[in-house]
This record gives sequence, C-alpha cells and structure tokens, in this order.
Amino acid sequence: MICRAYHGHAHNPAPVDRVVLDYNARFMRRKVLTTQGGERLLVDLPQTTSLNHQGVLLLEGGGEIEVIAAPEKLLQITGDDLTRLAWHIGNRHTPCQIEPTRLLIQHDHVIHDMLKLLGATVREVTEAFTPEGGAYGHGRTHSHAH
Repeated sequence: MICRAYHGHAHNPAPVDRVVLDYNARFMRRKVLTTQGGERLLVDLPQTTSLNHQGVLLLEGGGEIEVIAAPEKLLQITGDDLTRLAWHIGNRHTPCQIEPTRLLIQHDHVIHDMLKLLGATVREVTEAFTPEGGAYGHGRTHSHAH
C-alpha cells in the first residue's frame, strides 16, 4: 500500500507504525519508505526536509508513522578540551552530536586524523546519530561542498 505522508509533530499517543532511517536517509522530499510493519508509503513533502528522531510522518487518511534514528557507524570523540575539538569540527561544517562528555560525527578519515593530531581520543561506535541542527537550532549542517 502506498500512502502520502507529511512531516509533523506527534499528536496521537501511539503511532500506527515506524520507519527506521539513518541520518542521511532522514533528509528527503519524495521517497518510498518501508515501515517496520512491512507497509510501503510514499513520503511527498513540499520541500526537502530533515526528519527528526521521534518526529512523525502524518498520513493523509489519519495516523502517524514515527521516525526513528537507525544505528550507524560513527566516530566518538573525547578529550581534555571538547570545546576546542567541537570548534574544529564545526569549522569544517561537519554534522556533530554534542554531549557533555563526548562528540559524535559520521566516519571521515580526514577529520579522524585531524582530531588525533589535536590530542583527541577517537574510537568507532555504532549508535543512532542525532546531530545539532544548523543555524538558529534547525536545519542541517552541510559540508563545504553544498
């Protein structure tokens, strides 16, 4: 079954189904997705949108499909000066999940090597990736290639 869906915020106490998508797959405008329950739905948004972890897709006929961030391979960064390390990551327009004791970024060997040179401890982990938004707390951070 293919239904049209629209991005929004949860209104109902329980979604009718879920889609599990990694960070890159959560950036879309028009795409066919398969839910955890095996249903197919057509996402048809008015503009390219970054779907948030635990956001919902609103179905035309009613009901909501919850969006879940899928586990993916990331780099975990720790060190004595996380603020400095975060500045260098941000200066390269790299999406970054900022936590009190660590930073998470997508795997990038150039950034990995730079961080090691700056004294960071970098190790591979597999987790859901929910980086900070772009300017003013929304949107996406893009590389210099945007």
